[in-house]
Amino acid sequence: MSATAMREIKTFPGKPSTLIQVLQYALEKHGKKAAFHYKQAGKWTSVSYQDVAQRIRYVALGLNKIGINHGDRVSVMAESCVDWIVADFGSLSTGAADVPIYPTLTPKQAAYIIKDSGSQVVFVSDEKQLKKVLEVTDELPQLKKIVVFEKYNPSLAKNPDLVMQLKDLEELGKSLDKEQPQLYEQLTGKIQPKDLATLIYTSGTTGEPKGVILTHWNLTFNVVNTADESLDFTDEDCSLSFLPFSHVFERAVVYSLIYMGIGMYLSESIEAVGANLVDVRPTIMTSVPRMFEKIMAKITEQGMTAGFPKANIVRWAVEIGRQWAKMNHRGESIPFFLDFQYKLAKALFYDKLYNEKMGGRVRLFLSGGAPLADDIAYFFLAMGIPILQGYGLSETSPVVSINTLKDNRVGSVGKVVKNVEVKLSEQDSEIWVRGPNVLQGYYNKPQETSKAFEGEWFKTGDVGKFDKEGFLYITDRIKELLKTSGGKYLAPQPIESALKGSMYIAQVMLVGDNKKFPSVLVVPNWETMENYAKSSGISFSSRKELCSNSQILDMMLKEVSRLTPDLAQYEKIKKVALIENEFTVENGELTPTMKVKRRIIEDHYKDLIDKMYEGGKD
Repeated sequence: MSATAMREIKTFPGKPSTLIQVLQYALEKHGKKAAFHYKQAGKWTSVSYQDVAQRIRYVALGLNKIGINHGDRVSVMAESCVDWIVADFGSLSTGAADVPIYPTLTPKQAAYIIKDSGSQVVFVSDEKQLKKVLEVTDELPQLKKIVVFEKYNPSLAKNPDLVMQLKDLEELGKSLDKEQPQLYEQLTGKIQPKDLATLIYTSGTTGEPKGVILTHWNLTFNVVNTADESLDFTDEDCSLSFLPFSHVFERAVVYSLIYMGIGMYLSESIEAVGANLVDVRPTIMTSVPRMFEKIMAKITEQGMTAGFPKANIVRWAVEIGRQWAKMNHRGESIPFFLDFQYKLAKALFYDKLYNEKMGGRVRLFLSGGAPLADDIAYFFLAMGIPILQGYGLSETSPVVSINTLKDNRVGSVGKVVKNVEVKLSEQDSEIWVRGPNVLQGYYNKPQETSKAFEGEWFKTGDVGKFDKEGFLYITDRIKELLKTSGGKYLAPQPIESALKGSMYIAQVMLVGDNKKFPSVLVVPNWETMENYAKSSGISFSSRKELCSNSQILDMMLKEVSRLTPDLAQYEKIKKVALIENEFTVENGELTPTMKVKRRIIEDHYKDLIDKMYEGGKD
């Protein structure tokens, strides 16, 4: 099954070595504390570690009753909620491994994962997800049961015995617990650090999804290692969560917060995050760069559309704040007048933002999953909120490196965490990782597994570099490098990351493979862009019309040039094309983890790209 399955396991004395022990540790240390808070009928409801653990016990026994045993697989296809956690730990407590599936996937995509993993039970959140699984049951002969979190219409299923509600599974477990009160402890007592805990199917920007094999120790090591050594969290913190638990980053965060006894507020949706920040007033939050981009864009667009003089104040404050934050972060001497201007901007703009938009208590944000634009980081630093960027993959459980409050370097993904090794390959500076966090292999894919390793070193596919102080920088993905017709290689990620710092740019993708020069596709931040057009006297009847307006295109090209002054001549962007609609997961242009699918986007906008290169330009 694995090229690395025989690695020796060295656990930490006195610390959990399985995820079940993480749960038991939390129960002993924090049992009566509120573990999760969620909205019910418009009001926040809390549930303690004890309450959650009791439900997990019953779910595990219920699964055992319907035939799930040590070594089996169970899928979970649902939005983030307490039931997701219960299903997760309930499955793990039987000795089974769980298989998270993004609820945004299509029936066909879900069927591939359920079938390939051999999952015998699938947990789903509601009727929408239930219908997806029912649509493909003919392809899933191994499926024993579909368990639905919410009430559902029994007539949806041709075979009513195939579907049951979560509360009924819990009742099954409760009855079995009365009959065999020691069974749960017997089941959990058999679970070993080397046992398979989860198969995480990489969404992938190209190719067929691969099931990443992670053991209990892979994940538990990462939780204990980072929580004890790298995370700047305390048990007095309060967290807001909105990322899907199917995302390995957020899942590892959930396990870490459980281990540390930190309460977690579960946002109803991405759209509700802004209101939740004010309502919950969290001290910490984990996110992907796209959310920080949206928060900054929303804040600036509200100011920019307020008219004179507020729009001018916002534009001035953003620029002054970034200048001050950059110099302050780098330890440079700040000129008196810049410091004076920043103090004024802070009083007029940033303090108000911090208290009215961020809730007034945020200590730090954690960011992962994709590169964070420096300008975004400096914007939040000007507000007094450090965004600590980290790096990892599903294959590394996930954390490889992370910035901390004491050791933070904007633009980097931090220093490599303790007990994990990283080296750069001699040929192309590819990041190779070795340590207890590294996957055991890809499920049912021995050739893919073999290709991914060089001895004990996992080859990430990311290109990187270290600075003199040991901070790691991601410079690109090997598979995403573009090659101009002149034979020069272009690294898209650093360029795209720089451009995302613009208040006018929501999303961007570099193009130019086999072309004379690079260009960019830009999805504008439309509210800010429309306000610019109005203030510039540009008349328009639609966003589509603005996309082809020569004055807007000229402005955007100047903005692109302003943000990328240090590019080599062959890297300089010479054409810009504007796109009316956002790249989304639903239209297939983004992965569930918000990475752009370059080939798909290039195909969707082939005509627009071809038009940029008509006639050529040296």
